[in-house]
Amino acid sequence: MIRDLGSDLRVLAAMARGGNRGGDAKDRLDAFYRPQAVDYDRFRERLLNGRAELIARLSPGPGEYWAEIGAGTARNLEYLGSRRASLARIDVVDLCKPLLAQAYRRCRDWQNVHVIRADARRYSPAAPLDGMWFSYSLSMMDHHEAVLENASRMLKPGGRIGVVDFFVSSRNPAPGRARHGPLTRHLWPRWFRHDGVRLSPELPDRLLELFPNARLDEQFASLPYLPAPKVPYFIFTATTRNPV
Repeated sequence: MIRDLGSDLRVLAAMARGGNRGGDAKDRLDAFYRPQAVDYDRFRERLLNGRAELIARLSPGPGEYWAEIGAGTARNLEYLGSRRASLARIDVVDLCKPLLAQAYRRCRDWQNVHVIRADARRYSPAAPLDGMWFSYSLSMMDHHEAVLENASRMLKPGGRIGVVDFFVSSRNPAPGRARHGPLTRHLWPRWFRHDGVRLSPELPDRLLELFPNARLDEQFASLPYLPAPKVPYFIFTATTRNPV
């Protein structure tokens, strides 16, 4: 218990300091995550909801080639269970060196897993992908549009894409979409911005524009040590269209 509390305090201290606003993305990520990389997974188990559900919906299959973009420590590969070994290849892609060091340790004996340090806008797989997912990473990337355009180029026709991330609704969302009150819409973007996370309604909206054959679920979750108010997150899955 004392050890777990010490681990949490190290992560919370890093989050309280926030992300560096200067330098390039690599430098900012390395500086922010270096003090908490070893403790990252344990704390995020209670912070990042919906990851197992996302991967279950995508259902990566035997012989397929997949990638996780913004994969951090590669913790999410463990949600694949026994299916992980049946995939032809999995690329674990991230820009943050301290988190990728944890990914190397986790994946060093998994022959079909390739850990790659790359910018999500420029990463190029060895062949067209059967699928990819982003887990709480798009909201930390500076250039959503370029990242998503690159993602759409990497997928095979009929390939699958999935995203789980934090967000807030617009003031007047489309019919059937989540509608958040003023407290939610103003509190959480300011709260997360301190650590370089940008919450907005634009991300799920843009995903629906790019990948219309989609399922979008908008939900709420508690944060560690903050039982209320709850933070909104979404799970998005889609299949790219086959050529006519």
